[in-house]
Amino acid sequence: MRKNIAEHISSEVRAELARQRRPQRDIADVLGISVNQVSERIRGDVEWRVSELVAVADLLGVPLIQFLPAPATAEQVAAPAA
Repeated sequence: MRKNIAEHISSEVRAELARQRRPQRDIADVLGISVNQVSERIRGDVEWRVSELVAVADLLGVPLIQFLPAPATAEQVAAPAA
């Protein structure tokens, strides 16, 4: 089963932070929020705002689309024949 979009985004942000070995503090500083609030987003307890994702992508030097799930293919969307 596919993860929902919010879970996917949180997972991708967490993964990119790990790849770059950057602390959550860097995101907190850029967004002007607490590390606890960043942690809530990374755990998926709070959904990311689009403006936050844009700022995080800029901070990490990655395209915003990296955090988003790939579009569904026609086969994934098509309803099974009855």
